[in-house]
Amino acid sequence: MSRRTSRPGRQPAAPRTTAASPCPCGLPATYGECCGRFHSGSAAAPTCEALMRSRYAAFVVQDAPYLLRTWHPGTRPPGVDFDPATRWTGLEILATTEGSAFHTTGTVTFRARYTDDGRPDSLHEQSRFVRHEGAWVYASAVFAD
Repeated sequence: MSRRTSRPGRQPAAPRTTAASPCPCGLPATYGECCGRFHSGSAAAPTCEALMRSRYAAFVVQDAPYLLRTWHPGTRPPGVDFDPATRWTGLEILATTEGSAFHTTGTVTFRARYTDDGRPDSLHEQSRFVRHEGAWVYASAVFAD
């Protein structure tokens, strides 16, 4: 997922995600058992899909350090700005290619739903991932819509 530019908004703050909350990535686990362990650094995402899900969850919980840490240094921006009017509301994985423990590259095609100033919308993207220093990182994306 790519970076969005900040702009003033009046939307109320999203509910705080705790370790016991359902994971925002959509898998049937708590945040602490799922993406939260990647965000904290206690585990590394073993596949491209796991990294994609954890990066989506990082947008939900606004974890800029994790997003930057999992962005390839050749394409990483200097920072991540979160739009206060945006609320991420769901992730659907549509397809994956490669991206397992046996690969060095992979892609994940997904649709991420969100609201912008309360208006529903979605982002349809194919993200490309590569291994960098042994870990999966986000490299680039092609927008499908």
